Amino acid sequence: MLRLRGVATRIGGRILQRGIDLDLMRGEVLGVVGASGAGKSVLLKTVVGLLHPAAGTIEIFGQDVASLDVKSRERLEQRWGVLFQDGALFSSLTVGENIALPIKERLELPRALLRELVCMKLALVGLPPQTAELSPAALSGGMRKRAALARALALDPPLLFLDEPTAGLDPIGAAEFDKLVRDLKEGLDLTVFMVTHDIDTLVAVADRIAVLIDNQLKIGTMDDMLRDANPWIQAYFHGPRGRAAVGKSGSRDA
Repeated sequence: MLRLRGVATRIGGRILQRGIDLDLMRGEVLGVVGASGAGKSVLLKTVVGLLHPAAGTIEIFGQDVASLDVKSRERLEQRWGVLFQDGALFSSLTVGENIALPIKERLELPRALLRELVCMKLALVGLPPQTAELSPAALSGGMRKRAALARALALDPPLLFLDEPTAGLDPIGAAEFDKLVRDLKEGLDLTVFMVTHDIDTLVAVADRIAVLIDNQLKIGTMDDMLRDANPWIQAYFHGPRGRAAVGKSGSRDA
């Protein structure tokens, strides 16, 4: 679904990562973690085209993104959805209008059918239909995340990018959102590239983990990470929060 080869990311003239190789397989959830400032969100934005890679190639669905013309790129972009860290809902639009926007850009549909699709997307993420009439400012943090996820799923993409999906949520809300992502992944056969700092989310959702460390990417299962001798990885996965998260999973011995 996604292949990176020799990718380097840059922001403000500074190289954050170099030589990044990654394969994201269909149907898996890859959790990307790293220290603050390691460039997790920069990598995501580079993959989806909001930032240009400093080097290397990015292939999505087998297509080299850099080689595509504008129309081909637009068609490709319809096949993935993005949930940004703050939701990035347009404050001047209602929730329903936010969700309808990507649909209206691609399709000409009767208003009643568009409304029905919006309600379906809201139901998919656990929100009632009346949420469509609200402004984003009227929503709680958890509801905003769900509404933004509904918009990311508006065009039924098989590939989903999540940037810190549980940031700012309380533990109960974060656990509910983790379950939602897991259920959607299984129910819709989604492939998910997820940037997170939350080890509870990794344990609950991720099939494999990619750690950004020393400008490189180290990829493996949770068991691989628990055995890794790197000092940062040791501190992250074997610290108090790591031991608690892995212990709660009941499937691994920290």
